[in-house]
Amino acid sequence: MQTSGGQLVRSPLHDEHVALGAKLTEFGGWEMPLSYPAGTVAEHLACRSGAVAFDVSHLGTVRAEGPGVFDALQRALTNDLGKIGPGRAQYTHLLADDGSVLDDMIVWWVGEDRFDVMPNASNTERVRAVIPGTDVTRSRAVIAVQGPRARALLAPVAPEAAEVLRFHVREFTWRGAPCVAAGTGYTGEDGVECAVPAPIAPEFWRATLAAGASPAGLGARDTLRLEAALPLHGHELGPGITPLQAGLSWVVAWEKGDFAGKAALEAERVAGPARRLRGMATEGRQPPRADAIVTADGREVGVVTSGNFSPMLKHGIALALVETKEGPARGDPVEINLERRSLPATVVATPFWPPRAEA
Repeated sequence: MQTSGGQLVRSPLHDEHVALGAKLTEFGGWEMPLSYPAGTVAEHLACRSGAVAFDVSHLGTVRAEGPGVFDALQRALTNDLGKIGPGRAQYTHLLADDGSVLDDMIVWWVGEDRFDVMPNASNTERVRAVIPGTDVTRSRAVIAVQGPRARALLAPVAPEAAEVLRFHVREFTWRGAPCVAAGTGYTGEDGVECAVPAPIAPEFWRATLAAGASPAGLGARDTLRLEAALPLHGHELGPGITPLQAGLSWVVAWEKGDFAGKAALEAERVAGPARRLRGMATEGRQPPRADAIVTADGREVGVVTSGNFSPMLKHGIALALVETKEGPARGDPVEINLERRSLPATVVATPFWPPRAEA
C-alpha cells in the first residue's frame, strides 16, 4: 500500500518511532521501524524474557459486516469459522486456483455480523477484492504487546485488553474510544494485539512503554517468528507453495464445503506433496539466507525460505522447502550453499524455540 503519489504510508505512530530513534525501513508499502537503538538482538531477548511493544499497523484490516458475510468468508477461506464463534480469532488462508497461498491471515470475529480480516500489508487490496468488506487499515493503529510479562504490563493500561484469552477477541474502551484486543501474536510468546483508533494511538503507545514494555521493531519480530517456525508470506507461503507443503494442513477444513483452491489441494493431498517445509540448524553464527540451495550428498534437495541467527540458540537456523521423496529426514546432515561458502547443517524439529523435548 502506497499513497497515490507513490510515497510510503506512515503509521499513526510514526512520530513516536522517530522520537525513539528508530531505524525506519520500507515494508509492504509502509515506512516502519526495523529496530531501535538497543538493536534487534536486545529487542528479541526482551520479548523472550519480559515484554515488548511492536507497531504492526501495516497489517491490513478489511472489515466485513452484515448478513451473508459469514457464508462469503466460508467460501473464500480455507479454515472453518463454524468451529468458533463471535469473540474468537482464527488463522486461515486464501488460496489461488492451483492451491497455493495468496495470503495467510487472522480473522477477528468481533460481533455477530462483524469480522475484521487481518491480511499481510502488501495483500490488503487482494483480500478486499474477494471479501465483501471495507479497508479500514488507516483508521487505526495495531500495537502488539508480546512476551511472558505482556499481560501484567498491559493490565494497568487497559485491563480488559490484558484479560483477553488466547485466540479470543474482546472490545474495550480506552479514553472514551472503541478499541479491540485479540489474544494473538507472531512471536511464539503470549501476548495481545490492540487495534486502537489512530487519534489516540500515540497516547496508548506511550502508556504501554511507560508501563514497562520495550519498543521492538520488525527485525526482532522476524527473528522471533523464525525461532517459533511461524511462516512468513513471500517466504514459507506464496506462489507455488501450498498449505500442505508448508505443514499447515490443519488450516484446511476439508469437510466444510467448497472454497477457493480446494480441488487442487485435494489432488495434492491424494498424491502427497512433492516437498515439505523442514527446519535446519547450522553450527556457527553465520546465518543461512533465503534462496540458498540445500544439498545432500552433493545433490540438490531443496531451497531455504528463511534463515537467520537465533539469539536464543546462538547459532544459525533456517526453514527450507525440501523434497519429500528421497529427501533428508530429521537428523540428517545437509549443506546450505551460500554465495562464497557452504554451511554444514542438520535437519531438526521445529519450532526451534522453545526446543521440542525429544520422546
